[in-house]
Amino acid sequence: MPAEQRAAEPGRYYGDMIPVLRSVFGAREVLLETQQVVVDGSVYPLVDDVIVCLDRASWPDSLRQRIDVPQGFQGSTEIARDIQATFGQEWKTFRTVLPEHEAEFRCYFDLLDLNALAAARLCDLGCGMGRWSYFAARYCREIVLVDFSDAIFVAREVMRGHSNAVFVMADVRRLPFAPDFADLIFTLGVLHHLPTPALDEVIALKRYARRLLVYLYYALDNRPAHFRALLSLVTPLRLALAGVRSERVRIGIARAIAVFVYLPLIALGALLRPVGLHTKVPLYETYHEASLGRIVQDAYDRFFTRIEQRFTRHQIDRLGAHFHRVTISDDLPYWHFLCEG
Repeated sequence: MPAEQRAAEPGRYYGDMIPVLRSVFGAREVLLETQQVVVDGSVYPLVDDVIVCLDRASWPDSLRQRIDVPQGFQGSTEIARDIQATFGQEWKTFRTVLPEHEAEFRCYFDLLDLNALAAARLCDLGCGMGRWSYFAARYCREIVLVDFSDAIFVAREVMRGHSNAVFVMADVRRLPFAPDFADLIFTLGVLHHLPTPALDEVIALKRYARRLLVYLYYALDNRPAHFRALLSLVTPLRLALAGVRSERVRIGIARAIAVFVYLPLIALGALLRPVGLHTKVPLYETYHEASLGRIVQDAYDRFFTRIEQRFTRHQIDRLGAHFHRVTISDDLPYWHFLCEG
């Protein structure tokens, strides 16, 4: 049955995917009902084809408004609720797959043979609005999208027309899935925003897949010293802006940063490119081919979160003590890497 037809019937999107759900959750029995999925007796709400496995205490406010929560029920302190709200709002605002996203997708996946994934189950961990899954889904048998924010509902809309996707709202640190449920997990630009050490979380994910494709913010360790000096100046600004809650103000600030910081640096890099000095200009290599809309989204992404971990290539390479092989790409974006075994 086509994905559009299944989605038109409440609770029926997963009608012919019960074996897939049993495998993903490692369950003996999965019962599909109109507004919930029952996995070996555990009941998970089903909202717009999203299986809500997030602890009820950790639900974002918008979900609480859609599903009754007992009066006086308090939110959890186990997740960074401001981070959850920020990224949920970001992907509700920037919900369009842009032309340059496909080129970025191929840069991230340069360590893999995409054509070898035809029989594989992938998992997009911290999927946001689903921009990477949008392209990855065409190469694999199944793909599981996971996010702990409202972004998962945006991802569901982005993935309309795909019939091989499972949508789960869950905490990446408390996944409800079976060991080795996926052939490949990719988590791109996610773990460095957690309130726990990102490299520890990479190691913990080994339980769920034998291959992990990861991107964490790099520590500018392959860049001139002035890159790191600029970062040290920008960090206090980011921490201050993280407290801004007005979406209109956030968009205005992100646009201003894009126009008055990103674009001038990109122009300077273009000016210096003929003499080979463009690599000395911050932001140029990453954004010189990006549209203004893409730059604004990235400015929003980077300047409105209080948690930002960064890692050197050497720190990532030390993950080799926990995996059979760690391959680090020498190409942008630095330092995305593949863990195996």
